[in-house]
Amino acid sequence: MHTNTLDARGLALWSAALIALLGLSAWHPLELDTWAMEVAPVFVALPLLWLSGRRFPLTPLLYGLIFVHALILMLGGHYTYAKVPLGFWMQDWFGLARNPYDGVGHFAQGFVPAMVARELLLRQTALRPGKWLFVIVVLACGGISALYELIEWGAAVAMGAGADAFLGTQGDPWDTQKDMALAFVGAVVAQPLLARWHDAQLARLAPRP
Repeated sequence: MHTNTLDARGLALWSAALIALLGLSAWHPLELDTWAMEVAPVFVALPLLWLSGRRFPLTPLLYGLIFVHALILMLGGHYTYAKVPLGFWMQDWFGLARNPYDGVGHFAQGFVPAMVARELLLRQTALRPGKWLFVIVVLACGGISALYELIEWGAAVAMGAGADAFLGTQGDPWDTQKDMALAFVGAVVAQPLLARWHDAQLARLAPRP
């Protein structure tokens, strides 16, 4: 019996809140095409979580992280990353030359998938917490980030100038490298920061293979 995860009612409430916020983000977005591309991962993740929720429920920590990551994507999709008001506030507060919200998104792109990968590897393989788990998770997140950048490149080739909002480079020629570096940092930071909390929830969730 799973004793440390969301029950069916909790998962339904979590999903309903996410769908409501997704609908809100779709209400008069700055650029509809950009919104659709930015929130596409949410449309993929939600059905997967529903289908796997009974046979393979995740830890509450992981459900919470996925929820926050979805919010980051939806906010970026609604305004486009270069024009998110929170990013302008951060830009003014820290005296930055550009809106940094896309950096928040790419940091999350490493931080949250790192914990997803960690949970899957610990529950589905013989890996144990330690240096090899850490390295494999970081490398997996680096691959995810690189794949996303390739998708952005494909969008730029296919859409031309119409992909500017999706790319969010704001004129920075090193934007791609910085995005991948932030995802790498997110994956490195997430594991030591959350490992103890995560391991405690995993210990009460399901037996190891």
